[in-house]
Amino acid sequence: MKNKPLFVQIWLVVTAVTTGIGLLLLAVIPLFLGNYFTREIYSTIEDAQNSLFAGRQKDRFADRWLEGPPAFERDQEQQNIRTVRHVLMTEEGKMTPNLATFPAEFRQRLVAQARSQTVQVQRYDAGWSDEKIYYMIRMETYRGSKLYIVSYMWDAHRNKLVKELSSRLFLILGLVLLFSWMPALWLAKYLSNPLVKLERYVRHIADRRWDEPLDLSRKDEIGRLAAAMERTRAQLLRQDETQQSLLQHISHELKTPVMVIRSYAQSIQDGIYPKGDLETSVEVIDQEAERLGNRIRALLYLTKLDYLSAHEPPSRDTVRFDRLVEEVVDRLRWQRPELDWKLRLEPLSITGDREQWTIALENVLDNQIRYAASVITVTVEDGGPDGGAGAIAIGNDGPPIEPDMLGELFGRFRKGRKGEFGLGLAIVKRIAGLHQASVRAANVPGGVEFRIEFGHPHRSEAR
Repeated sequence: MKNKPLFVQIWLVVTAVTTGIGLLLLAVIPLFLGNYFTREIYSTIEDAQNSLFAGRQKDRFADRWLEGPPAFERDQEQQNIRTVRHVLMTEEGKMTPNLATFPAEFRQRLVAQARSQTVQVQRYDAGWSDEKIYYMIRMETYRGSKLYIVSYMWDAHRNKLVKELSSRLFLILGLVLLFSWMPALWLAKYLSNPLVKLERYVRHIADRRWDEPLDLSRKDEIGRLAAAMERTRAQLLRQDETQQSLLQHISHELKTPVMVIRSYAQSIQDGIYPKGDLETSVEVIDQEAERLGNRIRALLYLTKLDYLSAHEPPSRDTVRFDRLVEEVVDRLRWQRPELDWKLRLEPLSITGDREQWTIALENVLDNQIRYAASVITVTVEDGGPDGGAGAIAIGNDGPPIEPDMLGELFGRFRKGRKGEFGLGLAIVKRIAGLHQASVRAANVPGGVEFRIEFGHPHRSEAR
């Protein structure tokens, strides 16, 4: 069944459940009706006995009855099947009327039951051929001796009522089941159609057809699933656009130095020195080769970070961040010796990967050195006594960042102010994200500031 379409499965389940309930009712209803009408018959017999033989009129009625029963009691065949009939039986077994039309075996059993009865009123039933009789024996005292009053009704009326009511209920039940199958089919279609759309939509995503949005105006579980799939489509579309842009930028970044190296090498082979002499021309080739190597290393490292973010968390070493900053500054400050470095390093320990944070600091400081006019400030904050997050702020007095670039500054291959594309700040953002830290850039009075805030620093009291 699980290999059939979903709407067929739903319809079959609903149909099977309703049919099963219907069959159960077919078996149970006649039993309930039969028991109900049986109780009603005994209640009718008991009421009839109480009305005729209870109280002071019992003796007077018995006197008249024993002299000869009423005319309507003499002819059983002409009596209405709904009538309660009575027989008076003495202790010796004499019956009035004598029930001559009843089987002798039943009359004998009636006498035996009356004589063995210990309670005043007892219910009985008996049957022969296709007939069944329900009767009650009431034990009374008449003129100093026992007198038994047998009141009975035939089951013909009961069976007729059970049959008529059952047939009508079965007809109604059959119509209900028949007409319930059509709504069940509609419900199955209603529930399965959105899933069919989702299936088709997933196939489109698998085929990289991401331009068609999914719109299911539902607030239930299917609607939430559709909304999640729509978010997935939008994310895949953005990733595809980013990937295409990344490939274009990579091609551009790698193609330019390769073309320069090739053109210079070809010129030197032809005896032409683009920079005037061989040494200067070879120096250009070396610079472009270094630039190409840096781009490749940065790209490989960013790819490594992407892998680590999905498969391996960064190491959880304790790093004295203020000392690490001091080491990196001492190594890079000689790129531009004329710059004035202002350091304010409070003791700060963090948990993370020392190598990754070293690369992040190198990339941020390299950006500062490139754009600073004369001053670079580096401040490490321990978060203060109130338990705030530690942070590092690195600023320079260079030109401000264009407002439209601030939100995209940490993207891959974002074009810089001098027209270059880079991966350095993208690496910084990825390393910060791996350590649950945040990084941002802002224009401040007198220049630009980059700020990294840590989530859970561990302050140190001494350096």
